[in-house]
Amino acid sequence: MQLIDTHNHLYLPEFDHDRDEVASRSVDSGVIKIMLPNIDTASVKDMMETAGRYNGLCLPMIGLHPTSVNKEYRRELGEMQRLLSEFKFYGIGETGIDLYWDKTFRDEQIISFREHLSMAESTNLPVIIHSRESLDLVISELEMFGPEKINGVFHAFPGNKNGASRVVKMGFYLGIGGVITFRNSHTAEAAMEAGLDNIVLETDSPYLAPVPFRGKRNESAHLHYIVKKLSEIFSVDEETVCNITTRNAKKLFNIE
Repeated sequence: MQLIDTHNHLYLPEFDHDRDEVASRSVDSGVIKIMLPNIDTASVKDMMETAGRYNGLCLPMIGLHPTSVNKEYRRELGEMQRLLSEFKFYGIGETGIDLYWDKTFRDEQIISFREHLSMAESTNLPVIIHSRESLDLVISELEMFGPEKINGVFHAFPGNKNGASRVVKMGFYLGIGGVITFRNSHTAEAAMEAGLDNIVLETDSPYLAPVPFRGKRNESAHLHYIVKKLSEIFSVDEETVCNITTRNAKKLFNIE
């Protein structure tokens, strides 16, 4: 069974002491691609080095994370545009709006998100959307921009089945990760509403590890726990979950 981790920060310091082992475990578990979303200009070097080190396995994306938006965001966005013109990337992001940690730069986050949507449109690359405590606002921004102009994924989808329905109608995928294994999570009902044809798998490593690793460092090899949960939810075998979600990810990121 082949798996694609559509959201993983393997380049972060949490993996500095055993990155090769983590990558090897991922491959051994059936992972064929690991998508690397960027955070800001400070993370680009490590991300690109990781993508080069595991060439063919790790694929880089470019963007400015909403929690990294500050008074220097214009300079950051300019650097993202420059990098986008010089290197091959497979997606725009991680971008979006985060109103959970800090609302100081709320307006700037919105402007930054709009800029990323324009980048996605001009490059025909998928956009990777972070929408923590901001799902309605993010959907509103997409509706104003024109969802038919772009495609993408709502990373670590935070909404319920109503939100899932709205996202799917716009033609976007739900990124489903370890949260679906948590007790009292709305993710299962959101996944059911979306259907397997509109879901891609992710870990958000090193964060959001699934049960039984909750609270510990996450990695791509843990995707099987998400597959197992989805197979239970949809009453299908795990191979079916793998086949459909991998097909979706290949289509989204235009990879073979």
